Amino acid sequence: QVQLVESGGGLVQAGDSLRLSCAASGSTFRSYAMGWFRQAPGQEREFVAAISWSRGSTYYADSVKGRFTISRDNAKNTMYLQMNSLKPEDTAVYYCAARSGTTAQTMGVTAPDGMDYWGKGTLVTVSS
Repeated sequence: QVQLVESGGGLVQAGDSLRLSCAASGSTFRSYAMGWFRQAPGQEREFVAAISWSRGSTYYADSVKGRFTISRDNAKNTMYLQMNSLKPEDTAVYYCAARSGTTAQTMGVTAPDGMDYWGKGTLVTVSS
């Protein structure tokens, strides 16, 4: 049973930084792409960033390019999202997701369809 558990959310001010973590268990993820999504109140879930677990290639939504960095620690089976220069419009519940047999770019282009697993989310609130 694959489990994805997010952590690291909280309340910050605009311009601050925050790092989210997603601990993955229950499988070997070598052929997976892992990603971050977010959903603001009243909005649809949107793609944020993805990473290919084995090769480390990445793909970002335009709205976060240059501010957010996705990474993973294979030894710890953990994925991270470093968020810098946060804006109030970044406020959302952030979810991690996993999709087998694909790349980061494919995951981003076809998101949110096709995900095999989702975490339960962690709330990020950015005050102005």
